[in-house]
Amino acid sequence: MYFYKMTVGPAVIHFKALDELEQVAADLLEIGGQVPVWLFEGHMGAGKTTLIKALCIKLGVKSNIQSPTFSLVNEYDAGGKPIYHFDFYRIKDETEALDMGVEEYFDSGNYCFVEWPGKIEYLWPLTYLRLNLQADESGMRTLEISKV
Repeated sequence: MYFYKMTVGPAVIHFKALDELEQVAADLLEIGGQVPVWLFEGHMGAGKTTLIKALCIKLGVKSNIQSPTFSLVNEYDAGGKPIYHFDFYRIKDETEALDMGVEEYFDSGNYCFVEWPGKIEYLWPLTYLRLNLQADESGMRTLEISKV
């Protein structure tokens, strides 16, 4: 049951089935395609990594897409253009992100998909797409999207 609603505030997408992710990814790229840094918020198991996989596939990534939990960042090739996928769940403080050069990644103009962005809140760029993904007990997911 896929449902997309554009409102005055954040856009909202409701979805449940994995086969709806291709349409979710297409809609997200239409909403925020010009914004390179995307911040994915939501509790553990909400589906952030799975959604990022769908976005990467839609953007043309052919390689294996997985969470960079231990490496902090994975780089994927989307037809000669890099996509960066971050997971800051395990960092202890923002210094770790600074040491790896997160600001240079954000300034690159390439897509940067960031899981657990709250861990580096003071390093967010001025412009970004904020995605809050929640799942209820039935498996229905609600995604709120806002451009900042």
